[in-house]
Amino acid sequence: MEGMGQPESREEEPPELPPGQRLQRGWPVTHYGPVPKFRAERWEFRAFGATADDAKHCWSHEEFTALPYSTVVADMHCVTKFSMLGAEWGGVRTRTILDLAPPAPDVTHVMVWAEYGFSSNLRIEDFAAEKCLFATHRSGELLTAEHGFPVRLIVPHLYAWKGPKWVRGIEYMRADRRGFWEERGYHNLGDPWREQRYSYQEEPGDGPEL
Repeated sequence: MEGMGQPESREEEPPELPPGQRLQRGWPVTHYGPVPKFRAERWEFRAFGATADDAKHCWSHEEFTALPYSTVVADMHCVTKFSMLGAEWGGVRTRTILDLAPPAPDVTHVMVWAEYGFSSNLRIEDFAAEKCLFATHRSGELLTAEHGFPVRLIVPHLYAWKGPKWVRGIEYMRADRRGFWEERGYHNLGDPWREQRYSYQEEPGDGPEL
């Protein structure tokens, strides 16, 4: 029979995406406000708040870039409904910062602080996730300023607003507080697989107590 022994032709199955998302081939630039100017001599990364030793820990740009470098392959799901799959990110794992500047035992949340006072709150378990990374590179290349250089947070299992660009530090917290977008109507948790986009979707226990 003609074609006998030949593999069947099948259309490539579309990738699995969170509900309401569409596949994005490129990497759009999305952010609120202007792109900050980077000055290496003034830049530092801080871990403060409820640290285990009650001290503030700081790294200059040179010191931060000298921390152990890791790569992860992870997706990015933007609340504006595009998903970018299988990107390679390089940088410093959040677990490295947790090891170098441990939180107090009763810390439950982290506030990630970025330029211009921008903030995003995360549960400590989300911040400590295996693929959570302070990214300095994508596909082996330094991030551009528009995409968050020198450091942006990648939290692949949550919507991308939970991973701010231009990160400057983290604050350990013993109770939850809403960050910038969470105060402006976005969901406190931001799980794309549960389509947690907006605060009106929150269930009891999803957000901080009033």
